[in-house]
Amino acid sequence: MGPTDDDDDDLDRTKLGIDAFIHTKKSERDRPYLIVLAGPNVGEMYPVVGAENFVGRGGDATIRLRDDSISRKHVRIVIEANDVRIEDLGSANGTIINGERVTVASLRDGDKIQLGATTILKFTYHDKLEEDFQRQMYDAALRDPLTKIFNKKHFLDRLAIEVAFARRHKTSLALVMLDIDHFKNVNDTYGHLAGDHVLSKLAAVIQAVLRAEDTFARYGGEEFAVVCRSTTPADAGVLAERIRVTVQQTAFAYDGRAIALTVSLGVGGFLVEGDATNIVAAADEALYEAKRAGRNRIVVRR
Repeated sequence: MGPTDDDDDDLDRTKLGIDAFIHTKKSERDRPYLIVLAGPNVGEMYPVVGAENFVGRGGDATIRLRDDSISRKHVRIVIEANDVRIEDLGSANGTIINGERVTVASLRDGDKIQLGATTILKFTYHDKLEEDFQRQMYDAALRDPLTKIFNKKHFLDRLAIEVAFARRHKTSLALVMLDIDHFKNVNDTYGHLAGDHVLSKLAAVIQAVLRAEDTFARYGGEEFAVVCRSTTPADAGVLAERIRVTVQQTAFAYDGRAIALTVSLGVGGFLVEGDATNIVAAADEALYEAKRAGRNRIVVRR
């Protein structure tokens, strides 16, 4: 028995369904993004949405990058039909696409865009699954898996950038180092699962009292660090005391058992003739002075 007209109609409908599916998947894949390959925002991913986007370090930029070497509004990205165009807005350090300095250019999937001295972006198209995967990779590279705050590597990278910024603009910079008092006793008494729970909750408690511009990281086993931009050691000392009191007043518990917890904190300030190593050493010395003096206290080195 040969094919009927009804069979042809079914085939047409099936084909239309497949075409619609392919079109839908293509549309999902055609979501433009900028991925930061190098620079202060490394690993971050920004969707390019709407007809016009401004990229720069200014507060009014659509895509804001924490890079002192790029202009407040460095480039404009315009989407028109199937064309995505990038325009340099008279930036001080220029815009380079695949090694060539440009004023206006159409972007293609995979293009590398350098803005200023350090930031390199990749222009690409992603679907939702790819976006989620990219974000997971970003978190895995920069965040501590237990506490979900930044890891030591990102902290050191960020501190170097903040030191350079403070030196260039002659602004204040402070570093707070903190350590859980007698943390070994927590592990020995309640177990390592309890210790992990305490570390995770402590990170969340401290994060809640910080500013958005502060960089909070796990520096070591039970040691944490906070980079405070445009902050004097005295003001960072106020923050350190707020952290100390907040931790002391927080109820920590695991498996129904209360766990008393305190922290010691040291504050160091940036000196113009110094570098990242010096500010870490100053904060670390202050921290150990606080511990030698009896713990559950702060020491500030100006």
